[in-house]
Amino acid sequence: MGLTAFIDIVKNRQSIRRIRQSMPILSPKLDVPLSSPHLPVPVMFRSAYVPAEGLYPQHQHAWGEFVYSFSGVMEVKVAGHHYLAPPQYGVWLPPNLDHVGLNRQEAHHASLYVSAPLCAVLPAEPCALTVSPLARALLEHLHAQSVRKTASEAGARLLQVLVDLLVAAPRVGSYLPTSDDPALGAVLRWLEAHPGDNRPVPELAAQVHTTERTLMRRSQRDLGMGLLQWRQRLRVVKAMALLERGQTVETIALDLGYGSASAFIAMFKRLAGTTPDEYRKTAAGGIKGN
Repeated sequence: MGLTAFIDIVKNRQSIRRIRQSMPILSPKLDVPLSSPHLPVPVMFRSAYVPAEGLYPQHQHAWGEFVYSFSGVMEVKVAGHHYLAPPQYGVWLPPNLDHVGLNRQEAHHASLYVSAPLCAVLPAEPCALTVSPLARALLEHLHAQSVRKTASEAGARLLQVLVDLLVAAPRVGSYLPTSDDPALGAVLRWLEAHPGDNRPVPELAAQVHTTERTLMRRSQRDLGMGLLQWRQRLRVVKAMALLERGQTVETIALDLGYGSASAFIAMFKRLAGTTPDEYRKTAAGGIKGN
């Protein structure tokens, strides 16, 4: 970490400390009405299990929210933008922002509610944030605690540390962004429905009556990455759902277009930071622990 980045983090922490010191300490409740103008405490934590095809209808609140999924993939739609984050990322939503939450498969997720004053040092726009191993460990620890322990002074200190980590977390776009471009959007929808399609980009471009060069240019413009990288990320997301359903690694590899399980495992570990079997164990533990 460079000196400038370190100084920025220190300044952000000092700002958070000044804000906290000016806020009253209140006893938090398990839930707070969405119509409430403020949170009862600076930071609140809650976790929930949602079944497949779960939906949080469009809503907004006066505080910021960090959405993290212990297992499954939570999706958030904001003003035409679709944010999708697997377990190594979380979605940050600033205050007073209309959004919809959903999940295609079963999911176990947590929400960190951050009062409006503390949001001043967090991103002003919705984005995905990289979750460090320490941040994930804190989230899992908070989930394992009772509501009373989370609301204690010790729990409040852990919540403050978690906010500090989010302030310093690298910001990324959606893990699996979308596009409204007619040609590129059609290709993305096709690949989502046929994740095992291994055709090269020129053939995919020809399918939508455009050129490889045009498709790749629009991919960089709208997705921030090449189409091949997007397809690999799609396969990671699809694989996570299949792993949680109990399918074997060999079957998943073949279904997603890989010639061998080893090639699929190498890709999954490179993008997800863990092997398929390790991910399956972690996800199963998260659901059982709910």
